[in-house]
Amino acid sequence: MRHFDLVIIGSGSGNSIPDERFADQQIAIVEKGVFGGTCLNVGCIPTKMYVYPADLATHAREAAQLGVDAHVDGVRWRDIRDRIFGRIDAISAGGRDYRATGTPNVTLYETHAEFADEHTLTLATGETITADRIVIAAGSRAKIPPLVTESGVRYYTSDNVMRIDEVPPRVTILGGGYIASEFAHVFSAFGAQTTLILRGDRLTKHLDHDIASAFTKVAEKHWDVRLGYHLEALHMEGDTICMTLDDGSRHETDLLLVATGRIPNGDRLNAAAAGVELHEGGYRIKVDAQQRTSVPHIWALGDVSSDYQLKHVANHEERVVAHNLAHPDDLVDSDHRFVPSAVFTHPQLAAVGLTEQQAIEQGIPYVAAIQEYGSTAYGWAMDDSTSLCKLLADPTTGQLLGAHIMGEQAATLIQPLVQAMSFGLGVRGLARGQYWIHPALTEVVENALLKVEEQSFPAVDTP
Repeated sequence: MRHFDLVIIGSGSGNSIPDERFADQQIAIVEKGVFGGTCLNVGCIPTKMYVYPADLATHAREAAQLGVDAHVDGVRWRDIRDRIFGRIDAISAGGRDYRATGTPNVTLYETHAEFADEHTLTLATGETITADRIVIAAGSRAKIPPLVTESGVRYYTSDNVMRIDEVPPRVTILGGGYIASEFAHVFSAFGAQTTLILRGDRLTKHLDHDIASAFTKVAEKHWDVRLGYHLEALHMEGDTICMTLDDGSRHETDLLLVATGRIPNGDRLNAAAAGVELHEGGYRIKVDAQQRTSVPHIWALGDVSSDYQLKHVANHEERVVAHNLAHPDDLVDSDHRFVPSAVFTHPQLAAVGLTEQQAIEQGIPYVAAIQEYGSTAYGWAMDDSTSLCKLLADPTTGQLLGAHIMGEQAATLIQPLVQAMSFGLGVRGLARGQYWIHPALTEVVENALLKVEEQSFPAVDTP
């Protein structure tokens, strides 16, 4: 039985913890899957590397409305795939090799681990290791409805669909969240007849209702969106997947992508043996503001414990955990006040802070304003008649409460609003305390700020 100063379960954001501050400690990293975690291998990075060429194809097809007659001669899926994973797989392998041989104080165990007690881990290889401190960074996995798994049909998730050999003629996506919306954009742009089947009445229902409703209307023009349907049964007929919906209708497809969410891996660690508490449902690990679990020397970060399944949040939490491990007498808190998110679909979606519905439910006073891209000069240039920016602000202080954008480069345009919320800059100060380049697309943000400012705040901001 080998003893370590620190054991880290997971090689995603948790892999960043061992740096020069821990050079005098013996550390173990336990990873049962592909080295590097979800974001690098099956999440943020490869999906966006698919989205960018999908954007190019989509823009070419939509150029005619601007007087440019362009067309897409073809999409070389294998070339795109091989370029993406030729880079990503090399990074993953390099990271694995570095931890396996390049850091003398780090031992890599490529296997599964479960708790035997609060200091002991049993590995799937039969080995047992102990540690003074343990960090759980075990990530999440795709959630698959039992109906799908029990049917025996061939299906994919975001974990493996990006490595297929060809884009089939028909792709059906079960779900309507951010994963479904991004892959619908990719497969549709690459020529597949794309169908989304979801139980809800709109796509991306986690977003502000105005944004989600507007996006759903746009999406329905590009994809076959089946709202309010339940999947009753499915089976294979040769190579065809046959699906029966709750209205009795039959739907056939060549590829089924299940995008019904991801669940934390907290249930796979035998956490109870260590006294580590889980949230209701038994998947997500409970942590305090310093990322400590219910056991003081066991910490957790990222998808396995966070409200936010976002890489930038996992990275932030990793920095907090690393600091707190290195400075046990000077603990710091994670800052989850203003967490932005984006959906890289077509058009892009981005959000930070409260939705209007959350403000109403929580009884928080607010004023709201919506500004359309088409009201700005750059919006005219794009002939954009659907995109918009929505802001919520405190009617007394002028502080932003939430920001929501649908349109070109939404994930970039929202950043000054994240900055304003993070550093306490109110609507008036943000709108009039700096220059906004004319006629850049950022003017839609400026004009939204001015519109919400018109709803009368006291003069509390910097002029």
